[in-house]
Amino acid sequence: MSRHLPINLVEARARGWHELDIILVSGDAYIDHPAIGVPLLGRWLESHGFRVGIIPQPDWRSKEPFMALGKPRLFFGVSAGAMDSLVAHYTPRKKLRHDDAYTPGGRHGARPNRAAIIYTSRLKEAYRDVPVVLGGIEASLRRLAHYDYWDDKVRRSILLDAKADLLLYGMAEYPLLELAQRMQKGEPLALIHDLRGSVYVGKKLPDNHLLLPSFDAVAGSKETYLAAFRQAEHQLNPYCAHTLVQPHGDRLLICNPPAEPLTTQQLDAVYNLPFSREPHPAYTEAIPAFEQIKLSLTSHRGCYGGCSFCAITAHQGKFIQSRSSVSLVAELQALSKKGWFRGTVSDIGGPTANMYGTACNAADGGKNCRRPSCLYPKPCPNLRADDQPAVGMLRKAAGLNGVRTVTITSGIRYDLLEQQPAYFKELVTRHIGGLLKVAPEHLAGQVTALMRKPGKEEFVRFLERFREESRRHGKQQGVVPYLISGHPGCRVDEMVELAQQLQRLKLKVEQAQEFTPTPGTAATCMYYTGLDPDSGQPVYVARTDREKILQKSILLRHLPEERQRSIKLLRELGRNDLLRMLDEGQGGGGQYRRTTPPQKRTAR
Repeated sequence: MSRHLPINLVEARARGWHELDIILVSGDAYIDHPAIGVPLLGRWLESHGFRVGIIPQPDWRSKEPFMALGKPRLFFGVSAGAMDSLVAHYTPRKKLRHDDAYTPGGRHGARPNRAAIIYTSRLKEAYRDVPVVLGGIEASLRRLAHYDYWDDKVRRSILLDAKADLLLYGMAEYPLLELAQRMQKGEPLALIHDLRGSVYVGKKLPDNHLLLPSFDAVAGSKETYLAAFRQAEHQLNPYCAHTLVQPHGDRLLICNPPAEPLTTQQLDAVYNLPFSREPHPAYTEAIPAFEQIKLSLTSHRGCYGGCSFCAITAHQGKFIQSRSSVSLVAELQALSKKGWFRGTVSDIGGPTANMYGTACNAADGGKNCRRPSCLYPKPCPNLRADDQPAVGMLRKAAGLNGVRTVTITSGIRYDLLEQQPAYFKELVTRHIGGLLKVAPEHLAGQVTALMRKPGKEEFVRFLERFREESRRHGKQQGVVPYLISGHPGCRVDEMVELAQQLQRLKLKVEQAQEFTPTPGTAATCMYYTGLDPDSGQPVYVARTDREKILQKSILLRHLPEERQRSIKLLRELGRNDLLRMLDEGQGGGGQYRRTTPPQKRTAR
């Protein structure tokens, strides 16, 4: 296997390939790294004997760039990239972004809006008789009828809009491999209807199906949309899910149950592939995303947090799939041999770092569980939050020759840390580069409840414990809180309450994320319907740009420009009462980027 998969016919023929089996089209630049989906799938197929090429970021204005590798023998695979193309292109206020982390030079404009649809159209124009298979986050979260924030309407399944032949959702290594192997044996893609993790269009109802409200019904009624979302969310457990059927006109959109989680051995096999861990040598400019991941390792997949604004569970599943420490150490040893490695590992983690090695202790292993979260409203008694696998893995990694520092920069669930004393101590004493990222997202109870997040009390308890443990070990360490403004259920009053709480806790915010209604999440369902999918009760939604700007400005009020903006907008609203509340909290002296008061620090 060469250092990179071919991106043109010259490179393909240098391998002795005059025809490829599968060609993958990606909205991202080609970085041969296991954290990037398309190269990972390409390497996976290659390791099973398939001749695979990648067309990264083709110019979609004509069909010719899509013909760079010729006509594949089996099918094209299409992904918009590591992000939904509209999320990548636009801010939460629908303003055009001017950069793209997955493009050389960080330039904007290397992929189109609705990339999966446009790429499929060009491929069908170039090779009408070659099947096209959709995948990646854009296709995965738009697999059913969904609310689209940018069009402000309910759209059909992306499979129908793209006119592709099949859609694979989730991480998809094994569904993709099974599809390729069955087609290799001569089975037509049009007849492959029993593949887990796949979506196809048919006219016959399958066995053991659950009928969702039709596209016309969910597009015409917000209450029906909410009911359909609730039904689909309860079918995310692959062990007890039904096949979902959603009529679209006279056709049936048929969504098979999710693929089963990978075992440790299967996950190791995927990540043990011979990635170069570098961008394709054709690039002459730095790719910002590569700089963020080049020194990181993925330890696991999945998340059982079930946050209402997050789509990880809908894409990766809630079952934690952990790699072995042997596999991680082997990858780290290979990383340490890179000429640019200087002894620092930027991260060993996943969606939530301290979920590594945890599992369900129920008699059936959670195979009949339909809870969207194992932590909200309270941690499930069946959750086995064993921290020994993570502690052991981190110690092995930190003990390798040539490794000086292993930091954890993935998010941490602080409510889970209460059950993980050994991990907490290991984290505080050895694996924080000065600042620990945690995500309370908000501290007002009515908002955190809608977020399916722990409330203020849990965060305050964690913060006090973290500060005390840092002092005990002589560490100058702080907490970086991730917070969201404009989330459904959050009014200006709740943002003022949050700002006051942060002042009392001596925390200031470096960056606040405005809520973006992305496909597939419960929070987006709330935004569109104005209803809570858990209770059916009405939910307040901030819809105007002015209120969104104000909410964010209140959170960043320690910055002079944002302070003036918040004063101006609150006065325009006639909310001098909230101004007084904010001003009363000033002078609390929050420590910027720090949580340890200077006079109580001790030397390392």
